[in-house]
Order: sequence, then structure tokens, then C-alpha cells
Amino acid sequence: MEAITTAVKPRKVKGKVEIEIQRCKGCELCTVECKENALSLSDSINIKGYRYAVANNDLCTGCINCALVCPDAVITVYRTNVKKQKVDVTPTDIRDQLKENIAGSL
Repeated sequence: MEAITTAVKPRKVKGKVEIEIQRCKGCELCTVECKENALSLSDSINIKGYRYAVANNDLCTGCINCALVCPDAVITVYRTNVKKQKVDVTPTDIRDQLKENIAGSL
């Protein structure tokens, strides 16, 4: 069997999912509702004997659909804006350009 890899898309908003695994019943409603396939069931079981939901936060967009459908309210979603890298567009010879502009206007 081949493993299916999902490429992480650049996003403006990123999400972080926290799941209370000891209270999760493994109903899979959140995994069905997640359009980014960021949620899945674990191979382990919790204290109640259920396979619980786990999140891949690299894929999460913070849409909160999983938290809305969770019947036990064990999912919390946090949203963060992805910080853009600042790009310096100042020309290296800006001082010379300014001197030329000032000298030309006199």
C-alpha cells in the first residue's frame, strides 16, 4: 500500500485544535466534517476504551466545524493569522537618489 501524502497549502489563517482525549467517544463526527482532513482517529484508546480523535495542526485552517459538531464539546479550536515575512524594498543607493533629487530641485 502506498501512503497518501497531503501537501500543506499556504494559508492566511491557521488553526490549532485541542482535544480532550479522555472525554472523546470517537464518534468520528469531527473527522467527517473536517474538509482539510486534519482530524483522524488514533490507534490508541482513552481511559473509557474509545479510540479518540487526534489533530494534524499543520493542515488545520481554524474553520471550527469540528468543534461545532462535537456532541461532547471536547474540541477547542484556536485561530492565528500567519505572519507575513517583511520584505525590504528600499534601494541600496537611496541616499544617492535623495541627494540627486534635492540637488535637482534647487
